[in-house]
Amino acid sequence: MERLTVTPFGGRAVTAGLLASQAEAARPAAWQRFAKWELFRALCVARGAFGVSDRDLTVLNALLSFHKADHLEDGENLIVYPSNRMLAERAHGMAESTLRRHLAALVGAGLLLRHDSPNGKRYVRRDGTGEVVTAFGFDLRPLLVRAPDIVDAAEQARAEAEALRTLRERVVLIVRDAVKLLVYGRDAGLSGTWDAWDDALRLMQRALRRKLGFGDLQVIEDQATEVLSALKEAVVPVSEAVSDAVEKTQDIPQETEEMSGKDSDSGRHLQTSNPETSVSELSPEKGRGGGSDSAPPIPLVLVLKACPDVLDYARRPIETWGDLVDTADFLRGMLGISPSAWVEAVTHLGACNAAVTVACILQRADQIQSPGGYLRSLTMRGAEGAFSTGPMVMALLNGNGRRAA
Repeated sequence: MERLTVTPFGGRAVTAGLLASQAEAARPAAWQRFAKWELFRALCVARGAFGVSDRDLTVLNALLSFHKADHLEDGENLIVYPSNRMLAERAHGMAESTLRRHLAALVGAGLLLRHDSPNGKRYVRRDGTGEVVTAFGFDLRPLLVRAPDIVDAAEQARAEAEALRTLRERVVLIVRDAVKLLVYGRDAGLSGTWDAWDDALRLMQRALRRKLGFGDLQVIEDQATEVLSALKEAVVPVSEAVSDAVEKTQDIPQETEEMSGKDSDSGRHLQTSNPETSVSELSPEKGRGGGSDSAPPIPLVLVLKACPDVLDYARRPIETWGDLVDTADFLRGMLGISPSAWVEAVTHLGACNAAVTVACILQRADQIQSPGGYLRSLTMRGAEGAFSTGPMVMALLNGNGRRAA
């Protein structure tokens, strides 16, 4: 098909950009054939690199729909010639003045070329066999010539979008961790500049509601990482205290089926077959102090029998006192018991007794309005030697939990 002119119709002047676009479109195509809709989708991804908008692409989509073949193939007729009315219909009813503006943008971006007729109309001339001799309209060949550039730009845009998405996810997670630790530390009554950290995190959360670029996200990441680091330092002492207490329970010997019944032995005799066993036989002497990490004066199997609900929260079978302490440490947050209340209980009652107490509180959760306050009250009594977990467990076993402790 012959191209008859290189100059635009009417008042549009020849420019250096126009001549450069024509020279670019005239060079050999690196890819002789390419699927037009695949190329269009790649251009949608890479539109920023070519300076075109989504509305420009709407018009290009309409133009491509007038090209009957599924591929753009070099050497074939790549000129489409719809009227403005037909083009506007396929561009979702776009006004003609708007249509002309977007067509000019596509030409200016070097993605289209105008091939104007003598009167500025778009039409085609065919020979006797129906073959196209001359067509006047918009030439799609620049798209085929620039296909390698479009595909490369699309791949780069996808990689940048993925990097931006990954960075944003990382920033959101850092901010989330910092917010959770802030709430944890503040509720625990630890020392720290909580208000300053709170203000900084709120500003970060507000900024993350907007669509931010890579550079802005990196700035927030640095700020959030700094706040998170400070928060970790503030709450680590509490975490280490609980961890140390849990580790100590691993060395506690487990009870055996046979226990000495002599008064001179330190162990207490437990006749489990008798449900009416006196709770006084299970209580340690008052004034002994609750800070010991020795096993409570009652077998673990009876604690689990009295407090079966705790088994539902265990991350592994409760076979040792250490397993019970680990489960209680996990469970206390669900009961609304603050980290500081748990640490005080571990410190004054011992890790095992603190765990038994939490298990009993869970079993009576429907009767206790404030589990955290109740645990603190029992801890204070235990520190004075006025509270033992034995009566509390036995009360539950005897169905008398309402009067326990």
